[in-house]
Amino acid sequence: MANSTRVTRFLLAGSPEGRELRFLYSLSFLLLYLGALLGNLLIVTITTMDRSLHSPMYFFLRNLSVLDMCYISATVPNACVNSLTDNRAISAAGCATQIFLVIYCAYVEVLFLTSMAWDRYVAICQPLHYAVIMSPRVCVQATLAALLSGFIYAGVHTGSTFRLSFCRSRVVRQFFCDIPSLLQLSCTDTFSNSLLILVSIVLVGGSCFALIVLSYVRIFSAVLQCPARERRKAFSTCIPHLLVVSVFLGSSSCMYLKSPGASEMTQDALLSVFYTIVPPFLNPVVYSLRNQQIKGAIKKIVLGKFYSRML
Repeated sequence: MANSTRVTRFLLAGSPEGRELRFLYSLSFLLLYLGALLGNLLIVTITTMDRSLHSPMYFFLRNLSVLDMCYISATVPNACVNSLTDNRAISAAGCATQIFLVIYCAYVEVLFLTSMAWDRYVAICQPLHYAVIMSPRVCVQATLAALLSGFIYAGVHTGSTFRLSFCRSRVVRQFFCDIPSLLQLSCTDTFSNSLLILVSIVLVGGSCFALIVLSYVRIFSAVLQCPARERRKAFSTCIPHLLVVSVFLGSSSCMYLKSPGASEMTQDALLSVFYTIVPPFLNPVVYSLRNQQIKGAIKKIVLGKFYSRML
């Protein structure tokens, strides 16, 4: 284990000790995983089948749901299998792949959430220009820009991590491979890695969060001039959005900006759950299943299938 070229595998130490605890741990993760998959798959199906939902808002929702299914699949299935079999080993290539996928999905998720907030701002505050500003071409270009730039972003972070030498230990204090845990195992200087993380979070996370907050501030300002019923409806929709974004960005920022060894393994695992599992699980509920148009589309499709079978 003298340098990074000799590392063939790591050991994930995020699951609890004891057969009963490991079973409960795996069952909890599995239920969250299945709930996230079913919720997001439902959103993708409904927004694809119902033509009335072929608008920029639901275009971004559909993209977010597809991304969330990939995001949660990058960590949870492997964690469940490792816990149930008590085999915590992961190859160096598998670890690098997991880091790349988590960073990629988290980056694209932030950009998608920003695009969705901007879409709502334009729809409410500039309705006359909505068709021009949020045209299908603009939506596709924004999506492609997020997806393609994510490869560069994730590749830079993954490459800078695996250029390090790992000689202190091969035990990763997480249920999946992440950059902060690997930096703790490095026996070489990690200042450039920490600086890269800081700059990335400030530029990407900070700017996106500022745009999201600014969009909702302007939305709230416009909604305050509406009747009380419309205000309650807007607030009940926008506040959960802001809450999910805040939890996602706040937990990931705390995890990646904290000093090495500053917290216990349980606290690190809990923070990781809040930015890798909670957003994909809650996004279908917060962004879609509370939406009256989505509910109406579900009823219409389900009843249509029922009546067609009856006939």
